[in-house]
Amino acid sequence: MGAEPGDGRGRQGTVLVGLIETVALTASTNADMLERAEAGAPEGLWIRAERQSGGRGRLGRQWLSPLGNLYCSTLVRIGSQDPAAHLLAFVAGLAVLDTVRAILPDSHARLKWPNDVHVDGAKLAGILLERRRDAVVVGIGMNVAIAPEVTGRSVTSLHDQGAMAQVDAAAVIELLEHRFRSRLLQWRTTDPATLLEVWCAAAHKPGEAMAVQRGPEDRIEGVFEGLSTDGALLLRCADGRIESVSAGDVHLLA
Repeated sequence: MGAEPGDGRGRQGTVLVGLIETVALTASTNADMLERAEAGAPEGLWIRAERQSGGRGRLGRQWLSPLGNLYCSTLVRIGSQDPAAHLLAFVAGLAVLDTVRAILPDSHARLKWPNDVHVDGAKLAGILLERRRDAVVVGIGMNVAIAPEVTGRSVTSLHDQGAMAQVDAAAVIELLEHRFRSRLLQWRTTDPATLLEVWCAAAHKPGEAMAVQRGPEDRIEGVFEGLSTDGALLLRCADGRIESVSAGDVHLLA
């Protein structure tokens, strides 16, 4: 989000450029970065895998990892004066969106709660955060060359959206690293409410109809009413009540 075939742990073909470490094959860049965090790795380190054998998405889902797409993780160290760590999901989403817009300035890329980037309703990128003590690992997967088929979901890639052939995963992570640093600075130096306002401006429109699947038998519908101070989705239901949703899958309704 690294492994010798069959063992789920080791890494193959490591190359380090600046703070970006690239491996040919690994099980999960998030798992690798968690190990590195435990060993004292510094904030700002990135791990990119050309392929993953055990990539993970939200809610325990498998993240398909064909060659040609971006699979990477970075590390943030939480200090005593830092804002709430859960806001890093919004930091990461904005950084990914900044990167996509730099490559595809005319695209209709937007954020989708809680941590996806979509273009014209099709998923382009996803984010997975994991924490151990003061270390937050931010895993990012972005479809660069290939849009894997996912049952029940519309999926796209940068190349599908018109990105030039020379835009590859190695080039994308360099853009992403720079934009993530900028958004991380914003997280540390601005009011959290301002960060959430910026996120909302790049995401759902006020009053946008949506359904949220909170569990197998728990689905609610309503319209987008913004985010709470802790980043939860606020949904106004048909009877006027406001539901605060901290986890779930959002489905936009026509």
